[in-house]
Amino acid sequence: MRIVMTADHAGFEMKDQLADWLRADGHEVLDFGTNSAESVDYPRYGALLADALADGRAERGITVCGSGIGVAIAANRNPACRCAQVSEPLSASLARKHNDCNAIALGARLIGLEMAKACVTAFLTSEFLGGRHQRRVDQLANPSEQEPA
Repeated sequence: MRIVMTADHAGFEMKDQLADWLRADGHEVLDFGTNSAESVDYPRYGALLADALADGRAERGITVCGSGIGVAIAANRNPACRCAQVSEPLSASLARKHNDCNAIALGARLIGLEMAKACVTAFLTSEFLGGRHQRRVDQLANPSEQEPA
């Protein structure tokens, strides 16, 4: 699978470790930085991830910042990206199964590397269930146009 990865300064070490692990597992990893502890602004890295998903350069995305929250918000500014901040495997799996997420965001200051690997594994091995979930995913494109239940 072709996976785009990004991180800010708080997440670059975890990103690099995950990228090496994913490559060893046979995945193609597109690493769009950052690559040091020098302070950077996370919105740029969320946007880089989302752009790569939107234009088809990658099938899935993984981004890392201190909490995972900021990069998820930034990535989700692009309508082609559905990025969930996850901190354990169940939420990573449900992000795929129920929400057809094409990206996850991890918090390097909140979870360790082994938990991050478990989240990534759950995310990459889960498939979108469709059905009633498809209707809801479709509504994400125009939520203000939806009738209340």
